[in-house]
Parts: sequence; C-alpha cells; structure tokens
Amino acid sequence: MQTPTSIDPDFSAAATDGAAAADRTREAVARGIDSAASTLHEQAARIPGGAKVASAAHAAAGAMENTADYIRDQDLRGMLADLQQVLKKHPGAVLLTVAALGFLLARSFTGTRE
Repeated sequence: MQTPTSIDPDFSAAATDGAAAADRTREAVARGIDSAASTLHEQAARIPGGAKVASAAHAAAGAMENTADYIRDQDLRGMLADLQQVLKKHPGAVLLTVAALGFLLARSFTGTRE
C-alpha cells in the first residue's frame, strides 16, 4: 500500500505526457495566431475603410502577435494564475465579455432564418 505522500509512477508518467501534450498544443495555437496576424498585416491595406481601418488592423495584428508570444512564454499554471487575477480585478468586464461571446456563439449555431 502506498503512503499518502508517495506518487504512483503511472500517475507521474500520465502527468508528464499531459504536460508535453499541453506544450505541443500551446505551440500549435501560437503558430496559428501568428499566421493569422501575418495575414492581417499583409491584407490590412486592402481592407475597405481607408488608413484608419488599416491602422486598426495593424494594431489588432500586433496584439495577436503579443498574444502568441504570451502563449509560448507561459505554462498552463501561469495562464490560470493570470486569468484568476483578471477575474478578481475586473469581474464585470469578464461577465460582459463572456455574455457577448455566448451570444455570438449562439447566433453562429442558429444562423439566419428567412
């Protein structure tokens, strides 16, 4: 029988495999965001609306690049700690954001009805 302080080797191996899978996923997500940011930078001048819209597109692409860097630099625990801080500091803004995202998600599933 194992003592409460010992760790099952199978659990330890599973945790290591899970951490490796999370790292691969984080890198893939970061690459996808970088790719989208690059495309947005390239297409910014072609977006209708003039210089202000192009400038906003470049700013959004820059923010996407920063997000990709953050995802690469932080581990899951760091991201969760940051999320907890945001939730504590700005609960109203988080609630409104989640509600808006939920509304948009629901609209995307229901589609338009004629």
